Amino acid sequence: MKSFIRYSLILAVLGGLLFWGGRWGQQWLAERNKPRYRLARLETGDLRISVNATGELNPVLKVKVGSFVSGPIEKLHVDFNAEVKTGQVLAEIDPRIYNAAVSRDQAALKTRRAEVDRVKAELQRAINDEKRSLALKQENADFISQAELDQYRFARSALEAQLQVAEAGVSQAEANLENSTANVGYTRITSPVDGVVIDRKIDPGQTLAAQFQTPELFVIAPQMREKMHILAAVDEADIGLIQQAREAKQPIFFSVDAYPDEVFRDAMIEQIRISPTVSQNVVTYPVIVATPNPDLKLLPGMTASLTFQVSELKGILKIPNEALRFNPEKAQVR
Repeated sequence: MKSFIRYSLILAVLGGLLFWGGRWGQQWLAERNKPRYRLARLETGDLRISVNATGELNPVLKVKVGSFVSGPIEKLHVDFNAEVKTGQVLAEIDPRIYNAAVSRDQAALKTRRAEVDRVKAELQRAINDEKRSLALKQENADFISQAELDQYRFARSALEAQLQVAEAGVSQAEANLENSTANVGYTRITSPVDGVVIDRKIDPGQTLAAQFQTPELFVIAPQMREKMHILAAVDEADIGLIQQAREAKQPIFFSVDAYPDEVFRDAMIEQIRISPTVSQNVVTYPVIVATPNPDLKLLPGMTASLTFQVSELKGILKIPNEALRFNPEKAQVR
């Protein structure tokens, strides 16, 4: 009898523990699976729809300056980053052999002109001889024979031909002198544009050989202060939005790593090129963005992070993005 009462009490205690443990477990599971919410205020503000892209900064144009003549570099007047003007002397090639060619051609021209004067004098004498012979013939046919008249006539014709040859020689000598004088001018390498020297490929004393191809001496970026280009690669899915932003004349913002706290705001879309680039099955289109560069802060080769504003909504109610990205846990899904 005592054993029965003891076992009954043990079973009652175990049953109570199981009952209350089950109740507590159900409450714990319900509390664990209960969705948890965070409250946020609705705010009124502006909303911008934009497209992001990256691109490389480059000058609008790169002008390569070469040499038309050969020879050692005698003087170098500019270096990297120098701002130059049209016609400014950048470098000088040793002009001695070209000055000697000018002196030679000047002497040759004088010789040719003297030859013209000599032939003219002989021609005048031949003309006079022919006139005198004709006068004698008219006075008395027996004074001079027809053969002698023909000889005077042929002498005059031959000297007229010699005069033409001599005058052609003068023209040739003048052309040679003009060529050699031009070569002397080519020894002074000048800038064809206003701009900034972004590359120099020669050193003083270096010898240039221009016989086969024009050697490249400098690369000048014209008007870098006025405008720079950003070549942005835009995904094919966004190119329609870029076209829409261009037509609406929406602003463009960009930044560069060199000035992380500065946002450049004066950019504009200049061109959307229709030549796609395909890389690993990703199609992008080049978009040319123009931006001023008055302080020369933007340098060729810098990477720009661009934001193309497509449209802007003002004074609308805004909710956090997290509210649109609710992802329930597996235990919360029924």
